[in-house]
Amino acid sequence: MKKILNAPGSVVDEMLQGMTLCHPDIVVRLEGHSVLLRKKKKEGKVALVSGGGSGHEPSHGGYVGQGMLDAAVSGEVFTSPTPDPILAAVKAVQTDAGVLLVVKNYSGDVMNFEMAAEMAEAEGIKTAMVVVNDDVAVENSTYTTGRRGIAGTVFVHKIAGALAEQGASLEEVKAVAEKTIARVRSKGVALTPCTVPAVGKPGFSIGESEMELGLGIHGEPGVRRVPIMSAGEIASELLGSIIEDLCIEEGEEAALLVNGLGGTPLMELYVLAGNALEICAAKKLRIQKVYTGNFMTSIEMAGASLSLLRLDDDLKSLLAEPARTPAFIQ
Repeated sequence: MKKILNAPGSVVDEMLQGMTLCHPDIVVRLEGHSVLLRKKKKEGKVALVSGGGSGHEPSHGGYVGQGMLDAAVSGEVFTSPTPDPILAAVKAVQTDAGVLLVVKNYSGDVMNFEMAAEMAEAEGIKTAMVVVNDDVAVENSTYTTGRRGIAGTVFVHKIAGALAEQGASLEEVKAVAEKTIARVRSKGVALTPCTVPAVGKPGFSIGESEMELGLGIHGEPGVRRVPIMSAGEIASELLGSIIEDLCIEEGEEAALLVNGLGGTPLMELYVLAGNALEICAAKKLRIQKVYTGNFMTSIEMAGASLSLLRLDDDLKSLLAEPARTPAFIQ
């Protein structure tokens, strides 16, 4: 294992320390917890809290700041945070307007965030929760009942965060988050495995001329293993499943997220993005915004995912709102 570390057991703590040192004007560390907070708390607005296992950076701490999250809770690598730090995050950012928890659909995350929400409610904190399940690859997986939550979660952070920033109620922010979840779909492909620092060896093996379609962000099995495809073939495979499931029609507006899994160069992501946009144009979809880069990774896995969000006037407007976080500035 070759990684830039001091010790595998301290990687999450040191990563969060590094983020706060690099972005002291945007985020602060919640003392005693693996939690990043928005530095300038905005009273009177709905607070957004998200999180999950580490190893998916910049998710989720990279999205803490103006126009997105108010707090992000980090578990150990690929491991859900326990209810206690989630509750601590909720208490740190709570306002009279309430707190919305945005959770990816993984069994541990859902269970622990639900427990934290119940404890917060018992302390008089108004909370609500949404669960993102944008992955069209598999119906159930190693970590989930139902579809997994993957990179489309970033759209939920952005859109719900924008509406919260405008002063909307908890009910309104939850409703727009649920609307976004209903209108976003994603699918990914992996070319190599990744190595959890504490384990020290790859989580699975894959042949030099093979790729895994529909692999999850924790290395869960995908739909099938196939001979390696060209970028155009990958874009066609991923978008084909997404468009069919989303039931998006000619002339509709959409936003496209081209997401690297940690080990894919931007050169390759832009090739994939170009091919994806050509397919969208051929299908007469009007792509209003394209995001290309690492948004939700799987440590150093080589691969990518595509996410498509069906837009309406409200979602398009919220997507265009300003945001300033360590990983997202608009």
